[in-house]
Amino acid sequence: MGRHGSRRRGGRPGLVRTAAAGAALALCVLVAPASGATADDDDGAGGWTSGAAAQYWTAGRMAAAVPAGPGTGKSAGAPGARSTAGAAPSARHFDGVPSVGVLFSVDKDARAHHCTASVVRSPHRNLILTAGHCDPDSRAAFVPQYRSGAATQPYGIWAVDRGYTDPRRTDTGPGSDLDFAFATVKPDDEGRDLESVTGGNLLARTPGYTTDVTVIGYPSVRNDPADQAIRCAVRTTRLTGQRQLRMECGGFYGGTSGSPWLSRFDERTRTGYVVGNIGGLNGGGPSGPDSHRTSYSPFYGADVFRLYARAVAG
Repeated sequence: MGRHGSRRRGGRPGLVRTAAAGAALALCVLVAPASGATADDDDGAGGWTSGAAAQYWTAGRMAAAVPAGPGTGKSAGAPGARSTAGAAPSARHFDGVPSVGVLFSVDKDARAHHCTASVVRSPHRNLILTAGHCDPDSRAAFVPQYRSGAATQPYGIWAVDRGYTDPRRTDTGPGSDLDFAFATVKPDDEGRDLESVTGGNLLARTPGYTTDVTVIGYPSVRNDPADQAIRCAVRTTRLTGQRQLRMECGGFYGGTSGSPWLSRFDERTRTGYVVGNIGGLNGGGPSGPDSHRTSYSPFYGADVFRLYARAVAG
């Protein structure tokens, strides 16, 4: 089992589970949060909207959310730090950026800070990116630049609508190279689209196995101060035997699955080119007490752009 969010640093296998498994390029769609609503949801006649999500996910419920699994993860040093043999950096806490936030969901009445997700630029301005093994389940919400304990979140609370993943994804083997997913979110009560509020990162092909990235995530365990964003600037290498990247940076515990790997991160715009995400083999990292120090990412190529096109088309 991975760690990030269960590392899986954040989730259970499959943002989507139903698909025609034999079709090599078939993609699967899940209507995530609408089912299973109860009077406790307080989501009204309109169903699961961003307004309903804000009513359900109160500051207390978000603060009390726990990892969906045992969790593991990562910790990084100051921006610009580079990992070298025997001297891996550690993640540092910071205030976060508007385009990266926390996925919250409810699984069998257990509320979870489930994974990390990021806003990706798209024609409809409503798309987020996370790991394929993350499963928002019912009453799922995306909270950009999450502030633990805040009565009002700085960039709102957004209802997750539909998720898209590749049905060939698996926890191990070649299928783990496909551990990425997209999801659409509904407009807020003012009719605004997510990207118009937060900005977004540009989806790009991974330039190579050795590349400089800034990784931003939200650990849900062993994170002091609680649920604050962390970041690490690091140079990647190849994960032996897989079409995946590997980074060495401590502090990426449970809840960081889906964290974007940003190339050419711009400190002024606080955005970059997203060329990977925490995910891949075993949910994004090795097992064991020090698993938070090592993270994996799929190598973005044609498959991620096919899935992106499917999510844009809806």
